[in-house]
Amino acid sequence: MQRIAQFKKISLEQFCKDWLDTFPANKDAKSEVQEKIQHIYENIKLPRRATKGSAGYDFYSPLAFTLKPGETIKIPTGIRVWMDGGWVLKCYPRSGLGFKYRLQMNNTVGIIDSDYYYSDNEGHIFCKITNDSNEGKIVSISEGMGFMQGIFVEYGITLDDDADGIRNGGFGSTSHLS
Repeated sequence: MQRIAQFKKISLEQFCKDWLDTFPANKDAKSEVQEKIQHIYENIKLPRRATKGSAGYDFYSPLAFTLKPGETIKIPTGIRVWMDGGWVLKCYPRSGLGFKYRLQMNNTVGIIDSDYYYSDNEGHIFCKITNDSNEGKIVSISEGMGFMQGIFVEYGITLDDDADGIRNGGFGSTSHLS
């Protein structure tokens, strides 16, 4: 096995900003909200493999949530990943959640490029998932439960590739590069 990456937390400041952007809070309860966000941040667990033979690194939910069929949630994980060039992290729902509940990633597969780490948002990895159950199943995820898995994959480029753009953002930011 090649050791090509390292998971880290984003800064508390970036996490607070992204959390409040994702889950707007009552401005009257600002100090209570800040305490809650700091508690969530302190409890973030870095992704880990469950067994020696696991390909996927489990991402753990920073919050408890329930999704009825058709409902969606965007989750700021508080995680970033540094990786060698020539590698990408592909993110999927945990296999059991997809199988039992049809939990789906809204972009099908999350792609985390190696240069995303240096983005203005510190390379903060988000996950947007939907309960796509057609059997009426409700999925409940507790805080700290594995809900997504990431797999590192090596990739190649074409012989005539001349890309020299620099990333600054995520979610479609590379389509604006020239």
